[in-house]
Amino acid sequence: MTISVNERRRAGLPLSHLLLAVAVTGVWGTNFVVIKTALNTFPPLLFAFLRFVFVLFPAVLFLPRPKASWSNLAAYGALIGGGQFGLLYVAMRGHITPGLASLVVQCQVFFTIGLSVWMAGERVATGQWLAIALASGGLLTIAVYGGGDATPLGLSLVVLAGFCWACANMIVQGAPTANMLSYVVWASIFSLPPLLVLSLAFEGSEAALHAITSATPWDWTALLWQSVGNTLFGYAALGWLLARHPAVYVTPTALLVPVFGMGESSLLLAEPLQPWKIAAGASHHRRTLHQLGSVSRPRPILAGTKTVSRGFAMDLAAPVTKVPPRARCPSAPRPAI
Repeated sequence: MTISVNERRRAGLPLSHLLLAVAVTGVWGTNFVVIKTALNTFPPLLFAFLRFVFVLFPAVLFLPRPKASWSNLAAYGALIGGGQFGLLYVAMRGHITPGLASLVVQCQVFFTIGLSVWMAGERVATGQWLAIALASGGLLTIAVYGGGDATPLGLSLVVLAGFCWACANMIVQGAPTANMLSYVVWASIFSLPPLLVLSLAFEGSEAALHAITSATPWDWTALLWQSVGNTLFGYAALGWLLARHPAVYVTPTALLVPVFGMGESSLLLAEPLQPWKIAAGASHHRRTLHQLGSVSRPRPILAGTKTVSRGFAMDLAAPVTKVPPRARCPSAPRPAI
């Protein structure tokens, strides 16, 4: 069940949708540990190219083209593939540490909110600004005390990757009726050409052949996790949420990614988890607790609402359904909130 745009802005995220957003950030938190391991074998641009090869095939053979224009799919695919991940992987190949990368790339949250206010006219409540400022304090704490090693080039590349991610978040809102799983798969068609050209130009075919032939089962597992877990699940779920809620409610949950990333790095890579990291992580969690405070209860469908949603598990495999114009009842009383 879905409500109108204005109603959704007041209501916030339903609990099930908020938990889905947090689950996505948990999966994405594993991203940087996996990338660090895989980049020991694969050159960064080749790794990004292979990631989207496995996103596209074999799923594109079974999923129909989504209800989105070719230009929309091309823009999203180029921004996510060649933009976000191409730049991120290059930066993480010796220019920035995984922990600091997981932090800096979350500048996409602030880029997305700014673009949403500017382009879509979305409003950010005072309480949300305060919660975002608190989360920003956690980011600043990590940056100041993290001791993460990064070059100016690495920081610049990751900030630009975050901006590309934010632009892609805005692009996907232009396809509200699309099947989001099909959308992510078909958009990958446009991720491949720029990544392949850049890989051959800067890394060379010999390096690519050597990496592919010397990769271990763990390397291929890491690659598949990037494709299936992080992209097919993560970005399809994010697109599903962005098609149903204002970006100012959805994207701030990504501020939890560094928290999950630091915890998983501590468990899997034995990286130390100092008290200041815990304090900084608490700031991020307060932002999500603010989201919990904005959880909405199911409301009746209003006449003329934008979409009808039956939940992620069902809607991910089906397009959004528009309410037909004849169902609108201007004289109907507005339900009490």
